Amino acid sequence: MKRAMLTLPMLAMLLYCVLPLLWLLFGATKSNAGLFSSSGLWFADDFALVENIRQVFTYQNGAYGRWFANSVLYAVVGAGGATMICALGGYALAKYRFPGSKALFAIVLGAITVPTTALAVPTFLLFTRLGLVNTPWAVIIPALASPFGLYLMRVYAADAVPTSMIEAARLDGAGELRIFLSIALRLLRPGLVTVLLFTLVATWNNYFLPLIMLSDPEWYPLTVGLNLWNSQRGSAAGGQAVYNLVITGSLIAIVPLILSFLFLQRYWQSGLSAGAVKQ
Repeated sequence: MKRAMLTLPMLAMLLYCVLPLLWLLFGATKSNAGLFSSSGLWFADDFALVENIRQVFTYQNGAYGRWFANSVLYAVVGAGGATMICALGGYALAKYRFPGSKALFAIVLGAITVPTTALAVPTFLLFTRLGLVNTPWAVIIPALASPFGLYLMRVYAADAVPTSMIEAARLDGAGELRIFLSIALRLLRPGLVTVLLFTLVATWNNYFLPLIMLSDPEWYPLTVGLNLWNSQRGSAAGGQAVYNLVITGSLIAIVPLILSFLFLQRYWQSGLSAGAVKQ
């Protein structure tokens, strides 16, 4: 009975998460006509997945390919940079005592509670004065700030990196930068992967900030670009909507995230004990 009480809610949550993905998968195999003439959770008579993919990458002179490349740029530079900044800052807050460290950590905790959408307009006004609006930097620079990632790395580094190991490395003549690069980074690997995935998903799915920062479709990420296609449904060529392209493009857009999780999940298995004993 106890197992059933735990399993049923988990199955309900599983269905809640999987059903939209299944609808997206089945929808990507249908034409515009098939989307409205068949069941949402099954294939249509006209299997059009290959044709939909071809149209996605050729519609509007290959705009989807540019948006995909832009999303990769924003995610790689933004998420990668944010992860490294969080690693440096979290390690410093956890292992060094300096004036104002507690106050700085309190500010980080306070920053976590501020919604990112509330900062979009002030960020836009600031970047307007700096002349960075409608450039890739308007999306990349805000992505580098991750208060939650900094908090997570600070908490993780406090236990994952033994202070005795740092002191032993200092006695051996290692500098602080070498200690961080050679010892701390290896011990922080599971935490780094966690922060990387959090920031990667947040940057890849970022919509509101690019929407207000970018006016040139050449710099749009996938989120804004697909919404542009969806909003043009009434004025598409021939008077036809492009729902099938929006759905197929959305399916393609989640593939990099799935691959990232599948590739990086093995680093979580190392856990906290993957450091000092085996080094």
